[in-house]
Amino acid sequence: MHPILNVAMMAAREAGELIMRSIDKIDQLTIEQKDRNNYVSEVDKAAEQTIIRAIHKYYPDHAILAEESGRNQAKSDFEWIIDPLDGTTNFLHQFPQFSISIAVLEKGKLMHGVVFDPTRDEMFYASRGQGARMNNRRLRVTEQKTLNNALLATGFPYYEFDYIDSYLASFKSFMQSTAGIRRAGSAALDLAYVAAGRVDGYWEFNLKPWDIAAGILLVKEAGGLCTDFAGTENQLETGNVLACTPKIMKEMMQTLVKTVPAELRK
Repeated sequence: MHPILNVAMMAAREAGELIMRSIDKIDQLTIEQKDRNNYVSEVDKAAEQTIIRAIHKYYPDHAILAEESGRNQAKSDFEWIIDPLDGTTNFLHQFPQFSISIAVLEKGKLMHGVVFDPTRDEMFYASRGQGARMNNRRLRVTEQKTLNNALLATGFPYYEFDYIDSYLASFKSFMQSTAGIRRAGSAALDLAYVAAGRVDGYWEFNLKPWDIAAGILLVKEAGGLCTDFAGTENQLETGNVLACTPKIMKEMMQTLVKTVPAELRK
């Protein structure tokens, strides 16, 4: 295992332990509202600092982009992208679907990724060219061949609603042409579930790099495909993500082309 991946897994586990110690005292937490339906708690901030301290212990010169504290100005070929608690609303309601997501870029290229689900003690991890694993078990996407038999995951718009009509059009089309759709509330885990073969595909609009960076690598290393809605690999810039097993990519992309305006598919 690469040393950087090992540090990322260690940091994710430390943050997960902190989060789980807090889940039974939600009513005692300080919670702020960043935007409509977009919350941050003292646990998010403490978990993020736990991760950053672990990184700085071993790699003090590496750059960091974190959801709560932003981007530091370190000049480095390496950048860590951190979401300390993906699924904060779930956590605040004690709904057990949230995760820690940590990815590492080297010269702009995704090299390592970790998504940790502390409620199930499931550690999803991957390094470029080395495959993806969950708790030391090799991951592969499904061999689903057709969209009509596929189970998909997605995420609903929850605080920016400018593109909700386009989203609902895609949702309606997929709902009518698949075996089902699940919306659990953690983009990082949705991507990890594609990698693990628990769902066949996933799409979502307008995400942030810390939501998806680690999950993108997991999907690719598990044999899946991951693009934005234009079919390019600019997901970290556009925030639009389509991830799936290879044989249903064409059908999923065709649905998005039919339902999403061209300006949202750039």
